[in-house]
Parts: sequence; structure tokens; C-alpha cells
Amino acid sequence: MTSDQAPVLWPFVATPGLPPTGAQMGIDQLSGGSFFADPFGWVLDDEVPVTNSNIMQFGKPGRGKSGNTKAFCLRMMDFGYRTLILGDPKDEYEKLCLALGVEPFAIGPGMFARINPLAFGPLGQGWEKLSAEEAQRRAPIIFGRWLTLVRGLVGSQRIGEDRVPFGPDEGNVVENALRVLTGYSAGASRLRETTIPELWYLLNNPTEELIAECRYSSDRHFLDETRLLRNALGQLVSGALAGMFDAHTTIDVDWKAPIQSLSLRRLEPLGDDAMGIALTCVGSWGRGMREMADPGDLRVVVRDEVWKQFRLGPEAVKAYDADLRLSRTDGDIQWANAHKPSDPMSAGDQGSQAVAIAKDLMHLADIKILMGQDNAIGDELEQLLGLGPIARSLITGWGMQGKGRGLWVVGEQMYKVQTVLHPLERELTFTNEAIESAA
Repeated sequence: MTSDQAPVLWPFVATPGLPPTGAQMGIDQLSGGSFFADPFGWVLDDEVPVTNSNIMQFGKPGRGKSGNTKAFCLRMMDFGYRTLILGDPKDEYEKLCLALGVEPFAIGPGMFARINPLAFGPLGQGWEKLSAEEAQRRAPIIFGRWLTLVRGLVGSQRIGEDRVPFGPDEGNVVENALRVLTGYSAGASRLRETTIPELWYLLNNPTEELIAECRYSSDRHFLDETRLLRNALGQLVSGALAGMFDAHTTIDVDWKAPIQSLSLRRLEPLGDDAMGIALTCVGSWGRGMREMADPGDLRVVVRDEVWKQFRLGPEAVKAYDADLRLSRTDGDIQWANAHKPSDPMSAGDQGSQAVAIAKDLMHLADIKILMGQDNAIGDELEQLLGLGPIARSLITGWGMQGKGRGLWVVGEQMYKVQTVLHPLERELTFTNEAIESAA
């Protein structure tokens, strides 16, 4: 008989239960018991088939993704976790922040808050006191993060229908320029923080040292070969996001607070590409701030509307990919929200390098939450995630009949979960004020 018929004879057979540790999210509809979410506990438990704590949540708008995310963040605070919202495009987390006594940092045209994505972060602190071995260990991490960022920013710019290329030559130029600007190439005992406009200026006015390091024969040779790179950086410096991510950081983040959020709502009129670039900058900055987290400093790092970053092309996807790969060593739970599993595929044409990278992202999150979807998404669920017809019908049927209903895929195990919100949580997670007032 088929698996659809088998439950008639064995109605109480369910997926192996998970340990009752972590955030109590709601009811496991198949077993009738409570469902607990403990990503790092699952990683450390050999009985649970996961190797990383990354979470990707998919669902049609209005199916309860926001409420599920906030409930998880709130409940994990009881276990010592803090929350970092790396870009809130719609101010969905403002109410939660204010309830916890924290004012979100607002980034937008004319606002005070500035974020320098080329900030050193904790790895650059006390550089003059470091041994030569420790300095040589930290330098590749810092310059590698910056190179990933610049590659993503440059690759997001277009020449007609094509993205600006960023190959090994461009990478060599950018890394050498950053080493010159910080003083690292000169062996400075104290490094100097730089910015994207300073990088752009140096590439437009290269020094003899930089030309020699990059192995160009003359300044004219250098300028001719780096024209596309310089033009792409110039668009970022003078474009819609000018003044927001191209100066030194002006905010003082209290990392001991239960939650911190970077509001990007004021960037929404600038378009999806501007928002995607902002999310890339904020993501790189946040990664730098977490590179030397103290032992026990555990954090849920929430990334909303990640599809806007994916649409910037393969280099932007690689930047996000780098964050997911480091989550286990940083002690962070990376939680990404998207609408449908094919969102990462928007990074490029079918069969392109971008799509291949985006598909790999799905494997970097061992935990997936699949909330209600239309029938049209059913094929994606089967093709991209390897789900069967029963799981598909749960998501397109049961999942669409109420908010907070989702299929939690933990490794290869699946759990049919109804998230249960306390009335106070429901008030803090409500995101339909605009629709309700219009009605």
C-alpha cells in the first residue's frame, strides 16, 4: 500500500521525537506533544541528523513567518541567546525592540546612523600589542571579509544586461589597495580604518607602490585595466546609498542588550537593488562584529527579505554564503526568511553559476521551516528540497488553513508543527497594521 494509506493501520507512528530542550514553539500535530526548537542542541546531539544551526524559513506572505521568527527569538532569550536583526526592511521588529527597551538604529537618507562595512571589528582591536604570528593569522580573515564584500558590491552593478565582472585581477587590485590604505603593507603597528570612498579614490589615483604590487607597467596600464572596477565603485559612492555605508560607523551598539536591530525601512523607496546592496553591507558589518565573540555569547542573527540580496547576482550570493558557513564557529544561529524555495534561484539564469551557488545555500541550512504555500509552489518543494507528496499536501493544504502552521524539516526528519503564541506575543508580532487601518 502507499504511505497515504498506511497511517490508517498505524495511526500513532510518527517521526522520532526531538529532545525537549530549547524554545517551546507549539504543538507537534503528529505526536500530540510539545515541539521544542534547539538548533545548537541538535547539532551536539548525535541522534539528531543536523550538522549546523542555520535555519531557512519559507512561506507565503501572511502565513506567520514573522510571528514564528519573533517567538523563537523571544523564547531563546531564556537560554542566554540575544538577537541581532541584520537589516529590517519593513520595521517589523521595531515593536519587539521597544518592548525590550531597545531603540532600533534607523539607516536612511539624511539619518545620523552610518555603518562602515569596512570596519575592522574586534579582530582589529589592540593590533599594536599583537604578536607577529597573531597579526598574520587575523589579517587574512579581515581582508578576506572585505574582499568578499567588495566583490559582492561590484558584482551587483550592471553593464547593460550583464553584471560587472570581478575576477582574480580585480581581487588582487582591491586587496592590495586595502592593505595600502590600512598601512598593513607598510608594516604599521597600528592599522588605520578605511572606507569605500577612500578605496575608490586610491584606485583612481594609484600610487607607485600599488601599481608595482599589482604588477602593472604604468599608471595608464593600471587605469585602463581597472576601469570597470572603478566605475562600479564610483556608482556606489555617488548613487542612491551615498552617505549611508561610505563613512565611519557612527552608532554605538550595546552588545549586551537582549536585541539590536538595524532598520532599513527608509530605503524602501530606493528600490529592491538598493535594499539588496544595503543588506549586503549590513551583513558584512555584522559578520565582522561577530568574528571574535566571547565564549557563551550566543546570538540569533535574523536576515529578512534575503531574496533582494540574491537578486544582485552570484557575487552577492557568495557574500551571504560566507556568513552561513561561519555560523557554527561563531556560535550564532543564522535565521533567514524568504517567500519560496526558488527565491535563491533569482540570482541568475537557469543553469548559471549563480543558481548553482544558490542551490548550495539550501544545503548550508540543515533546518528548514516550510509554512503555507500555494499549489503552484508544490513542484518547487519536491524538486529543490526532495519532499514527497505527503509533505507537499501538508504545506499547500493544512499549512494554508491557519497562521503559524509549518513543516519543520530537521535534517531529514519532518515535524508538523502549529506555533502557539501567547496573547502578549501576538501583539508584539502583529504586522498587518497598515492593512487593518485601510480596512
